Amino acid sequence: MNKEKIKNVLKVFLFVLLGILAVVVIYVISVFASYYRIEDNLELKTEIVGDPEDWYVRQGKHYTIMSYNIGFGAYTYDYSFFMDGGEKSWAVSKDGLEKNLESISKLIDSEDADFLTLQEVDTDGTRTYHVNEYEFFKNRLGDNNYIFAQNYHSAFLMYPLFEPHGANNSGIVTASRFKVSDAIRRSLPISTSPKKILDLDRCYSITRYEVENGKKLCIYNVHLSCYGSDDSVREGQLNMLFSDMKNDYESGNYVICAGDYNHNLRQHGDKDVPGWATLFPREELPEGFFMAFDQALESNITHNTCRNADKPYDPDDAFTVMVDGFIVSDNINICSYENIDKKYMYSDHDPVLMEFYLE
Repeated sequence: MNKEKIKNVLKVFLFVLLGILAVVVIYVISVFASYYRIEDNLELKTEIVGDPEDWYVRQGKHYTIMSYNIGFGAYTYDYSFFMDGGEKSWAVSKDGLEKNLESISKLIDSEDADFLTLQEVDTDGTRTYHVNEYEFFKNRLGDNNYIFAQNYHSAFLMYPLFEPHGANNSGIVTASRFKVSDAIRRSLPISTSPKKILDLDRCYSITRYEVENGKKLCIYNVHLSCYGSDDSVREGQLNMLFSDMKNDYESGNYVICAGDYNHNLRQHGDKDVPGWATLFPREELPEGFFMAFDQALESNITHNTCRNADKPYDPDDAFTVMVDGFIVSDNINICSYENIDKKYMYSDHDPVLMEFYLE
């Protein structure tokens, strides 16, 4: 090949390289340009399905509440997720996703809890084949008042290259047969670095129900940051959450905070753990609040509620931790508490069930 031909080949190569670079730059700019956060203190709409019981929550009557992070319906026991060091970015198949959602709904229905909080419920996502999981559960779980708060929305993410995570919308769901007094969405502080692209758009919801004595039962549904967070973000999120809980309690209300805290809720932990499994700072709980599992039978909380999804679940060597549960105000009595052991068949989390009554 003569020098002229070599020169022309190098020019073509350079133009192609510059073209690829331009596409990458334009894509990155578009992702960050499309970034936005949902407004704080957003009033949430109550969606009524069927004919839920429209009465006050009563003092002294026993109720149950379930909390369950469903892992957007994809995390069967043999699933691993790329952001944990695993393989998959999407649910394995649409058919498999829908079958798993059906299993989750049957599990929820079998417990027949009076109050339900769910996390990682997709409404429209590349990773879940655009199945609206919120509508799916409303159709399966029947008569309830439903509250949905969006806590994840992203532009099309091209990573990983061979199965891009894509554009996804997801949120948290609170449901009950009781009449909703009011419900709001609180936007949590998140990282201000480029990591924020991985952490759109963290929040918690507060759903308040009328109690017969004129007070309110306040159900907080929370899913704290996992990816892209650091100590300052975690501290900021908990400070905000605790402040709202304290205000509700000091107003004379009853408070239950349910969900996925992405912290190790136990008082001890291993040294070599994923960053999201740091110990929960229970010493920072506001006065008048306690971890509900402290009143559980030890045999009922032996099982950890979450597994690391870096590989398919193997009970012999999987890292597991208790990150899901309830924080309650001291005007609520705990009757029973259980980490339900389903061996992570339907999610990388297992549900938590609590029975309680209001003083």
